[in-house]
Amino acid sequence: MASLKELKGRINSVKSTQKITKAKQMVAAAKLRRAQAAAEAARPYSERMSSVMASLASKVAGQEGAPKLLAGTGSDQKHLLVVINTDKGLCGGLNANIVKAALTKARALVAEGKTVEFYLVGKKGRAPIKRAFPKEVGTQFDTSEVRDPGYAEAENIVGEIVEMFEAGKFDIAHLFYATFKSALVQDPTEQQIIPAPVTGEAADTGGAAVDYEPDEDEILAELLPRFLKTQIFGALLEVAASEQGASMTAMDNATRNAGELIDNLTILYNRSRQAAITTELIEIIAGAEAL
Repeated sequence: MASLKELKGRINSVKSTQKITKAKQMVAAAKLRRAQAAAEAARPYSERMSSVMASLASKVAGQEGAPKLLAGTGSDQKHLLVVINTDKGLCGGLNANIVKAALTKARALVAEGKTVEFYLVGKKGRAPIKRAFPKEVGTQFDTSEVRDPGYAEAENIVGEIVEMFEAGKFDIAHLFYATFKSALVQDPTEQQIIPAPVTGEAADTGGAAVDYEPDEDEILAELLPRFLKTQIFGALLEVAASEQGASMTAMDNATRNAGELIDNLTILYNRSRQAAITTELIEIIAGAEAL
């Protein structure tokens, strides 16, 4: 059994840890509202942009001269997996869930005879991907020097991805990130961003309910880059909100677990102290009787 001094030291150590987790929980809670508001505000524009691009993609599908970013290369052999994680830890299983979804997709593609390459954003989650696909990890975009990754980072990421696409390094790009639902729920999300996916509804109607002026080719030069930036920017905001929500929940659990451990250690300390006192009393009484 541990000595009283050791138990006292463990109690003090856990109390110090509890103070840290409590402070981290309060910081995450303070940041969560702003991050959640930003993510929710970006969703309507992103969803509408995706709808417009799906409509356009359905109208130009199969047409000669259609932009490759919209119509694709005509092949599905090479796939780029853009995985957005956080730069900081202490947020539960958030990054692990995103990485798990990306690795599952990568293994499925490899099993089909496709080639994959990873484009990693954020520091967390890189290690398991590198262990599973050491030769397939390509660009690693660093956002650790930025306090809150935003539209400027999205522009830089899209610029690099478009350059890779134009260089023929991939045919299809998939985006992996976490969609913020609540402080308790952050859903791993997969989205195809290149070429723009054609939804079932858009494909059925052929986009006939919408007329564009000027014609599609003239507005695509403006819409395609904006569409990609919007999707990446929205994913960055969703991950930022998910990070704060997951961190708040994880630190709350850690704080409560530390409290329970302190209670258990305190009980053990009191029992050990009582046993030591009882032993001393018995020795004193035995010594007195011997005299």
